[in-house]
Amino acid sequence: MMKKSAKFVINHSDKLNGQIDVYGSKNTAMKIIAACILIPGKVRLENIPDILDVQKMILILEKMGGEFVRNGHNLTVDLQNLKPIDPDEDLVRSMRASIVLVGPLISRFGKVKIPHPGGCLIGARPIDLHLKAFRNLGVEIEENQQSCQFNYKSSPQERKVLFSRISVTATENVILFASFQKQKTTISQAAIEPEVIDLINFLKQSGLKINVFGRTIEIDCRQNLKPIKYRIIPDRIEAATFAIMAACTRSNLKINNIIPKHLEALLDKFKLMGIKFDKGKNFLYLKNTPAFKAVNISTAEYPGFPTDIQSPMGVLLTQAEGISRIKENIFENRLGYLSELKKMGAKINILNSNEAIIYGPTALYGAKINSLDLRAGATLIIGGLIAKGRTEIFEAGNIDRGYEKIEERLQKIGAQISRVKI
Repeated sequence: MMKKSAKFVINHSDKLNGQIDVYGSKNTAMKIIAACILIPGKVRLENIPDILDVQKMILILEKMGGEFVRNGHNLTVDLQNLKPIDPDEDLVRSMRASIVLVGPLISRFGKVKIPHPGGCLIGARPIDLHLKAFRNLGVEIEENQQSCQFNYKSSPQERKVLFSRISVTATENVILFASFQKQKTTISQAAIEPEVIDLINFLKQSGLKINVFGRTIEIDCRQNLKPIKYRIIPDRIEAATFAIMAACTRSNLKINNIIPKHLEALLDKFKLMGIKFDKGKNFLYLKNTPAFKAVNISTAEYPGFPTDIQSPMGVLLTQAEGISRIKENIFENRLGYLSELKKMGAKINILNSNEAIIYGPTALYGAKINSLDLRAGATLIIGGLIAKGRTEIFEAGNIDRGYEKIEERLQKIGAQISRVKI
C-alpha cells in the first residue's frame, strides 16, 4: 500500500550491530514485470521488493487489465488479458521507469501513448535514445511537450540499433520490444549492468534466443515465450547502501543475500580507504574501522563506479581523513544532496553540477533536511545516524521508492529511526 506523506526522525546511532538482509533488485523487478506483457500465462516471480515504484508499476498494469497476487516477496503476474489501452497518465508521470512499458506494449498491441515519464529530480534524462532506437526499428512517433504517440506499422530489413551513449533503460526497452518480433535485432553500445543481464536471463529461460558479446546484444527472431518461475537478483545498490552505512557508523555488520561480484567497484574503493571487510559467497561482513582515508570517485557505466552509489559514498567521504573529489559523469544534477549535508556541518566545495571536493573528517549535526531523491534520501539517513542530535528528513516517500520498510529493518540493528506522519 502506498504510504502517506511522512518524515523520518533520526537520533545519533553509532555502532550498529547484527545482520541485515538485502531484498530483490528494484531496477530488475520493474523491467521483468514489464517483460511479462509478452508472456501468456501466469509468471511467478520471487524476491520482488514491496516498494513504492513496484507498487506503481503493478497499479499501472492492473488498470490495463493485469492481475497480480503478492505473497510476501513472491509475485504472481498474469497479463494475458491486458487491454490495448494507454497507461494511466498520472502514474506514468510519477515514475521514470515506466518508460520501459513502451517496448513491450507497442510490440504486443502495435501502438501506445504515454506522457513523458517523471521520477527523481536528478537531471533531465531525456528519452531521445529510446525514440531514435524505436524509429530505427520501424516505429512512427508523434511527440509534443506533453506526450508521445507510438505506432508500429512496418519493420525495416536491417534491424540494428547503435546507441550514441550507453543507457540502461533504453537498452532494456529495445530488448523488450525486439523480444516479440519476427526478425533478428542487434543492439550495439548496449548497457551490460547486472540488472540488464538479469532481464536477459529471464527472457532466455522464457524461451527467447538472445546472446551478449561484450556490449553487443543479438536477439533472435520471435519465439513462443512461456511462463516460468524466476528469482530476481539482490539489489546491489541496497547492499552498497548498507555497507557504506556500516562503515560510516564504525559498525560490525553482516549483510546477507548479496552477489559480491556486483559490488566490486565499491569494494575496490573500500580497500583503498582502508575499510576492513570480509566477503563470502553471498554475504559481506563490515568490520569496525575507526579511521579511513580519503579517495576520489568518478562514476561510470558498469563495471565502473555506479552513479546510484555516488550519493551514499558522499556522506562516507565526509568522515574520511583527507580531501576527496567526486565527479558525476552520468547525470547532470545529482549533487544536490551535498547542500543538505552542508546544513549538517559537512565541509564541501561544490565546484559545479557535476564535481565537488569533500574535506574530512568532519562532525555532522542534526538538522531538518529534504530527501530530494531516492538515493539522496538514503544518504541523508546515513548522515542522520552519525550526526550529533536529532535529524528530520522530509519527503520520506522518495526513499520508499527503493527501500522496503527501511526504518523497521534499521531499528533491528540498533538504529534510532522512526517514521512520523505529517
